[in-house]
Amino acid sequence: MHLINFSARGWESWDLDRQPLIRDRMPVIVDDDLRFEDAPGVPRPAMVANWWLRELPLDGAPAERTWRNHANTLCEWMSYLQEHGVHPLSGRRELRAALSMYAEYRFAGPLKKRWDGATWNLHIGHLSAFYKWARAEGFAQSIPFTYRMGKRVADGVLVDVERNLARVRSPRPHTSIKYMEQDFCGLFVRALAGLEPDGSPDRVFRGRKCARNAAMGEFVLSSGPRRQEFTHLTIYEVPPLPRRRSSLPVLFPLGRALTKGKKDRTTWVEYGPLARMHQYIDLDRVASAEGFVWRPPWRLGEPLLVEAPDWEGATINGVRKSWRKLTLRERLCLVTPEGQSPLVGLQSSGKPFVDWATAFRRTAARIRERFDPRFPTVSPHRCRHSFAMATLQRLIGGYYQRAAELVLATGEDAALALYLTKQDPMLVLRDLMGHSSVLSTEIYIARLDVTRIYREAYRDSAQRMGLDVPAAVSGEVHAEFDGNEVSA
Repeated sequence: MHLINFSARGWESWDLDRQPLIRDRMPVIVDDDLRFEDAPGVPRPAMVANWWLRELPLDGAPAERTWRNHANTLCEWMSYLQEHGVHPLSGRRELRAALSMYAEYRFAGPLKKRWDGATWNLHIGHLSAFYKWARAEGFAQSIPFTYRMGKRVADGVLVDVERNLARVRSPRPHTSIKYMEQDFCGLFVRALAGLEPDGSPDRVFRGRKCARNAAMGEFVLSSGPRRQEFTHLTIYEVPPLPRRRSSLPVLFPLGRALTKGKKDRTTWVEYGPLARMHQYIDLDRVASAEGFVWRPPWRLGEPLLVEAPDWEGATINGVRKSWRKLTLRERLCLVTPEGQSPLVGLQSSGKPFVDWATAFRRTAARIRERFDPRFPTVSPHRCRHSFAMATLQRLIGGYYQRAAELVLATGEDAALALYLTKQDPMLVLRDLMGHSSVLSTEIYIARLDVTRIYREAYRDSAQRMGLDVPAAVSGEVHAEFDGNEVSA
């Protein structure tokens, strides 16, 4: 079986009455003989799979990457079944036997084909959704999975949940969160800039585009965007730098066409990283783009000529458009009035730079080799996690400082003080990260040294506000905390 991306370009020559009702870039599974039916009205499993994939955007999966992941899962599963002579929509007993062999193949088969538990569980989730849909639509006789019902609390409400027994048990969510502490974040940014840990120039490293890499790395650690969000960011969408330095972060809006889930959200970025990003855009980036003319390759589409750009949008090919509505693909086709790409990151040839994962990974490897063997492998998402952890720590400290201030204003009514704060740190972080539910955000707090943060926030706020904390009470609290310290 093969996996391709659908394109309607040139459909008029296909001898069809109308354009196929299939989204552009939608993955399509094709058999080796390029046939979708064995007989008129008798669809093959590949055709059934394609019908399911076509409905994904309407079932809560609007991102192209999600379509591709689901399609890869089905293509690999069906190819395996085809090799063993098993029909993908046959009876439950035969499919369960094949699934058992598939598990052995993925966990103990050829080294290149092996998966870890997380990858297996992801694929099982995709297959479970497909077979449920296929049975509901009348294409499958049964589902090759067994489920166990349970309950959990979601947003304060007890709800029923089901667990697929084919999934392997995984560690608790907080043990799999990968992030960097602040000292490692600083070391990472300095290495991106071509500096040694003490900030002096690295005389051994001969890297290129250090200013670009350092500016973007620090910007991501300070604002927490996903890889696609900062990779396809234009220089016009970078927040303006305030006239005066402030300890308050600067709001950083992200449009729906750029974000995961196709929903607008606003995060923030610190003044320092934002200032260094503007310095890169005004100086180093200008030098990189000078003398080059950017034209997108034909596979991306026609050039989109930008005129009169500003913070909100620009006139693109003669039509006024908002940046928030431009897709990732369209952003790669943008050409400024100077004949350059408006994306923040540029290569030395003036082309858009999109391989941030490799740049971050190589920098982390250099740090491990030369400076600190404990340094982890860094990906764009690890930077996002690092932002989340650092931000949550700051939010918790500020939250309880505000509570201490309100205690002075409201007397001893601590309940009223907490009520008046109005904004819980978890709800703020949820909005900054772009999560649809606070449950997704709660996994971060479990990974923090929560007792230390609460203890320090309480102590600092009490000292700052002149609150009396009896020594005996303080000692008792310290004893309780020290006996239950959680290591981060």
